[in-house]
Amino acid sequence: MSPPGADRYRVRAGGSIKGSLTVPGDKSISHRALMLGALADGDTHISGFLAGEDCLSTARALEQLGVAIERPAETEVVVHGVGAHGLAPSPAPLDMGNAGTAMRLMMGVLAPQRFDSTLIGDESLMRRPMERVAVPLQMMGARIHTREGRPPVEIRGTPHLRAIHYSLPVASAQVKSAVLLAGLAATGRTELTEPAPARDHTERMLGAFGVRLQRDGRRIAMEGGQPLTGTRIAVPADFSSAAFFLVAGCLAADPALTLTNVGVNPTRTGLIELLRRMGADIRLQPRTAAGDSDAEPVADIEVRRSALHGITVPETLIPNSIDEFPVFFIAAACASGETLVRGALELRVKESDRLAAMAAGLERLGVEHQLLPDGLWIRGAGELGGGTIDSSGDHRIAMAFAVASLKARAPIEILEVANVATSFPGFVDTARAAGLRIEAL
Repeated sequence: MSPPGADRYRVRAGGSIKGSLTVPGDKSISHRALMLGALADGDTHISGFLAGEDCLSTARALEQLGVAIERPAETEVVVHGVGAHGLAPSPAPLDMGNAGTAMRLMMGVLAPQRFDSTLIGDESLMRRPMERVAVPLQMMGARIHTREGRPPVEIRGTPHLRAIHYSLPVASAQVKSAVLLAGLAATGRTELTEPAPARDHTERMLGAFGVRLQRDGRRIAMEGGQPLTGTRIAVPADFSSAAFFLVAGCLAADPALTLTNVGVNPTRTGLIELLRRMGADIRLQPRTAAGDSDAEPVADIEVRRSALHGITVPETLIPNSIDEFPVFFIAAACASGETLVRGALELRVKESDRLAAMAAGLERLGVEHQLLPDGLWIRGAGELGGGTIDSSGDHRIAMAFAVASLKARAPIEILEVANVATSFPGFVDTARAAGLRIEAL
């Protein structure tokens, strides 16, 4: 574990990657399991839970709303569901910390309640856009107020929401999920049409809790008023956390690195396709039985050192790899030739402006690049320089530049790393075990 108060990493250049490791549980699935478990009748038992700060923020918020949550072990959680109408008003604003997913999904949970709520977060989260979630909820009759589109989010409980037919302007699992969560309490049939497939964790999990959905291509339909029944949820290892070691393996795993029990939902694994297009040797050994449409696909992933080359990223693959682009840009910097990413404007409104933050870091490491309004052009350097990187307090930027050390000529120091705990508790220990020469200071 990082020592208390650690705020920077120092990573020595070089190293090799090998062995077998398991990264922490999936953050997106952990958030959803807590929320749906809270709204269910009966108990929900969650195994593999991500005990990171983002998910703990969700748990604390639900406890403020009257939900009893037990943690018999660090990654084991029991949620004592209160049913569709059992949440109680919180005496104070609900602080979602750094968790953008939690705030946006909670908007859908809280909009149809009989009481008012306020959602706040840390400095980073208070700058992030919420209006694209508020708009479709307002179309359902919800009374939601933001400050110029950003938190705090003030919600006036509206227990009689109406179902809507909504075409998402951009693929967004968070918008889709918020509308579906509100749709559980709405009168009528909620229908959503996606412009491209986005993460479908919410749809799969609703099915596991007994909710019937109709899925036809990019259209999803659900009747309101369906009850949820407590169940058991096994959370796989988080693909977005495994992504850092997938790229590390491409750069320096000889023999192979194996990542075990990883969630490989096809709406999440665009990075595998991108890396394979660059020449990566990545092999999957499925663990889940075929035939259960609600089950999350899980596999062991084996990756070997590969000679990567630059590519032009198809815009169709961007939604399914959006969180992995920071470490993908490191792969591009270490590849031969040019890599071009366009159509990734979403990266500007994450925990940081990830396009600008990555461009600034690549500049420090001596990588030729051009920052574009909606992407990056990178000429692979093969070997990188060293230097001090400002992560902008963004956990994925910090971890990505730790991986860059494998191809660096000099040490890399990474500032503002405290938020790594939001998604990957124990990152330093896992990285050391894999072969990175990293220390937390």
